[in-house]
Amino acid sequence: MKVFITRKLVGKAEQMLKANGIQVKTFPEDRAISRAELLKNIKDADGIISMFTEKIDKKVIDNLERCKIIANCAVGFNNIDVRYANEKNIAVTNTPEILTDATADLTVALVLACARRLREGERMMRKNEWTGWKPQQLLGLEMKNKTVGIVGAGRIGYAVAKRMKSFGTKIIYFDRKNNLKFEKEFSAKRFSLSALLRRADIVSVHLPLDKKTLHILNKDNLKQMKKNSVIVNTSRGEIIEEKSLIQLLKKKKIFAAGFDVYEGEPVINPELRKLDNVFLLPHIGSATVETRSAMAELCAKNIIKVLSGRKPVTPVYVR
Repeated sequence: MKVFITRKLVGKAEQMLKANGIQVKTFPEDRAISRAELLKNIKDADGIISMFTEKIDKKVIDNLERCKIIANCAVGFNNIDVRYANEKNIAVTNTPEILTDATADLTVALVLACARRLREGERMMRKNEWTGWKPQQLLGLEMKNKTVGIVGAGRIGYAVAKRMKSFGTKIIYFDRKNNLKFEKEFSAKRFSLSALLRRADIVSVHLPLDKKTLHILNKDNLKQMKKNSVIVNTSRGEIIEEKSLIQLLKKKKIFAAGFDVYEGEPVINPELRKLDNVFLLPHIGSATVETRSAMAELCAKNIIKVLSGRKPVTPVYVR
């Protein structure tokens, strides 16, 4: 049995596979694999460990001659045509729950960085431009008594709400359906997206990307946000219509925005780099040693189970 891994993993995943008699081939370069390289390497693979950066569409799936499982090393799976893979009797798995805490921690860090203008302050210090304390210098926003709008009340949204609640904030949320646990835990009320954006001082985005959520935060509803509000996105870049948000930030119609994900990443809109009220991170939501190791090892467990004729731990199905 052969497994192809599209990027060097953290932790013991490769050793786990080899210990179960599985041959492992890992793409050797520290970059996203090209489509041509992907097609070349997967043809005779019994299993694949992929990253969210690879588009596993019908053409790629049709190129698989003996594959039984595609283990995506991410919680999202919008990069894979899951329905078509399942039709071809190929299991698809992801890594839910594992990256919840790491991503929630980073989300709160982004909120605080935006609200307290840390980018501007840090740049001032590095450029030796600080001349001393001033009463009106880099005035930001406190968290206490602010309303936090959680857009997507899943695992990560829940973990962010839990952290933000400790600052003395009020929690509201938007989701496709009521989340009774969320409401009870945080005394939170569910609103429509437009109503949430009008009420929230902090907006934190945690939706999966699909046809319904693509640009769900667009020109029409983003302009309803408060002038002194902050928005952060640690889910998928395409959830937000980026060009519209940029225009609002330029005009100071929104206080600040924090990005860990972008439309068309790793290429990002150059206008974002010009804005002082934007905090930019290079998609590091799950980038802790503990989380990335656990994600890779879960992928290995799923591969081992499927290739030994058992059911995977975290299967993904699309209706």
